[in-house]
Amino acid sequence: MRASIARFTTAVAVVIAMGAVGCKSTPKPTTETTKTDSEWKEAPTSRDTGSSGMSKKLDLTTIYFDFDKYDIRADQRDAAKADAAKVKGMTGNVVLEGNTDERGSEEYNLALGERRADSVKRYFVDSGVPAARLSTVSFGESRPAVQGHDESAWKYNRRVDFSAGN
Repeated sequence: MRASIARFTTAVAVVIAMGAVGCKSTPKPTTETTKTDSEWKEAPTSRDTGSSGMSKKLDLTTIYFDFDKYDIRADQRDAAKADAAKVKGMTGNVVLEGNTDERGSEEYNLALGERRADSVKRYFVDSGVPAARLSTVSFGESRPAVQGHDESAWKYNRRVDFSAGN
């Protein structure tokens, strides 16, 4: 009986030791911040994706948003106004592509991206662009402009881009 207890105790000790060694994981770095200041020197340039089978990016200025917001920021209104004037003078349709940073669930980010695209669409329509020429799509967090897991990347991923529509 004592031998059985000793073997059982040894077996339990081995399993615990193996679990402690075998399950060791490196914690994911958490550089997440609540800092949402929106100042930066250069935004990443929009890329032409026409040759990859996706729609062609237009030569319009990307509109950026604050964390968890979909209203056009005061410092982005001049860019939105200039974009609306360009779209008004163009022929063809335009797709407004809403994007978010990686924080939040996929469902939440898809909805937020759609609200951002809708916000810019409303601004364009109020500026005289026919609504029939504008459509919206949300990519949520699936198409980051900048890779990274902190505010230095996230501030570029909270945006609306523009592409040629059908």
